[in-house]
Amino acid sequence: MQLPTNQEPLQFLTFLVGEEEYGVEITQVREVKGWTTANSLPEMPAYMRGVLNLRGAMIPVFDVRARFSHHLTEATSKHVVIIVALEEKMVGLLIDSVSDIMSIHPQDIKPSPTTSHIMDKQYVRGLVAQEDRMVVLLDTAQLLSQGLMEQMAMGVNG
Repeated sequence: MQLPTNQEPLQFLTFLVGEEEYGVEITQVREVKGWTTANSLPEMPAYMRGVLNLRGAMIPVFDVRARFSHHLTEATSKHVVIIVALEEKMVGLLIDSVSDIMSIHPQDIKPSPTTSHIMDKQYVRGLVAQEDRMVVLLDTAQLLSQGLMEQMAMGVNG
């Protein structure tokens, strides 16, 4: 019987929202930029801050804090927007600050405990504990579901 070989480590960009640390796969990250006021759109969810004009492209921006806790971020010039690519669409995530780039072996990613109150588990890819920190790895495809993406496209283009 042949033992499975170790897979290559994945890299995640980690960031803070309040005291919590989250991560998104770095292959999805296109840019990190400072916060600038987004133009709001009618009939969008409360956690959508509006759209930013990024070199001619209209990028919808989501408030990660509001998405998880329903409390809007009081955004200042110290906040950051991570631009991530989801299929052909680009989306901005409003966060407090970028932390680090972590290399994580897939076997080190643990499922969210059933008693966990971190957030809706559908948005969680897994958890990683390194030294004295716990990082929640986000499933950005679930976080920004296809139905929501269609809603945004109507709001941005309509």
